[in-house]
Amino acid sequence: MKRMLWTILTMAIGATLSSPLYPLYQERFHLSSLAITLLFAVYAAFLLPALLIAGPIANVWGLKKVTMTGVVASMVSAFLFMANNQAWTLYLARICEGVGFGTFMGTATTLLLQQTPKAKAAKALPLSSMAVMLGFGLGPAISGLLIQYVHFQPLRLPYMLLSVLLISAAVALWSISDNHSENKTSSMKISIPKNIRPVFWLFIALSGFIVFSLNGIVLSLIPSFAKNIIHTSNLSVSGLLILLLLGGGGLAQRISWPKQLVTRLRLGILFLLMGAWLMIISGKTTNLGFLWTGIFIQAIGGGWAFQASLQLAGTAPKPEDRAGVISTYYSASYSGFIIPIVGVGSLSLFFGLFHSLIILNVIATIIVIFLVGYSFKCRGLLGEAEL
Repeated sequence: MKRMLWTILTMAIGATLSSPLYPLYQERFHLSSLAITLLFAVYAAFLLPALLIAGPIANVWGLKKVTMTGVVASMVSAFLFMANNQAWTLYLARICEGVGFGTFMGTATTLLLQQTPKAKAAKALPLSSMAVMLGFGLGPAISGLLIQYVHFQPLRLPYMLLSVLLISAAVALWSISDNHSENKTSSMKISIPKNIRPVFWLFIALSGFIVFSLNGIVLSLIPSFAKNIIHTSNLSVSGLLILLLLGGGGLAQRISWPKQLVTRLRLGILFLLMGAWLMIISGKTTNLGFLWTGIFIQAIGGGWAFQASLQLAGTAPKPEDRAGVISTYYSASYSGFIIPIVGVGSLSLFFGLFHSLIILNVIATIIVIFLVGYSFKCRGLLGEAEL
């Protein structure tokens, strides 16, 4: 289990490592704000199909081979980032990154559950969600600190380090066993059992979508937000803000209260929304304290909401349906990266950054109100999965 968790952590680090580098890419290649937004969107656009097809392919190839393919694709992406000297190579690198992480996450959780002893199976999903959030936070923090304080190849050094980490992850993944016969007996089908379909789409998956939507907006905007609104040119600040948001979300999952998953998810999305609105206030008042406070509250909310929704996705279905449901959950959640990020970039052309954020936050508020109301109905529908 430890080797799989290390691999998940490393892949999550690679998925967000590039975030603080975008102001440098924007300056070097003279990219517009919309072009930067599209770099995030193209990543998600290739990640989602990879997530959806990874499971069915794993039924033929085996979980380990498909998961390793994701790691290799991420290595190719790191090489392209290191070698890039034209704008189009950034897009190609992001495509490979999306394909790699999507392929990996489409099978990694199932492989983790397969490798985990039955006595520790209950801990596997919470540890997996924690590794993902911590990795997402560590990636920007590492690259931000490197490019700010290590004055050597700022656009390449973070990916040199990532390449070393990915090699160690590949070695760890290669060393575990893959029982292909077990994969066939519990094949990964991208479908939701009829008995949990309404609660899955209207509560579990929608909660994951809103977590990644609000976090995705912050993730894509923090570098320029810190530079243009908070008026700091220190690139490590944006990385540390993202570490607080996502890494803090991972650590917040260690807080045991509240224990009931539906209650935890309900509070999580409320905190998530509260933090998002505080960020709007910080932009209007140019107050760094509001920004730190907003991200801190959003970190707790995002950590709780992601952990609880993932656990519900893993415990609500029958064991034979679990792999497909979890894969579908990740697809629905990561789709949250696309619409809001592209929405901010597109709306800002007409309304400006802050008005665009307000529009999207109003939409998020409506969704959260629906989720909170629906959560009271879910307590009866989910039964024991809530505990």
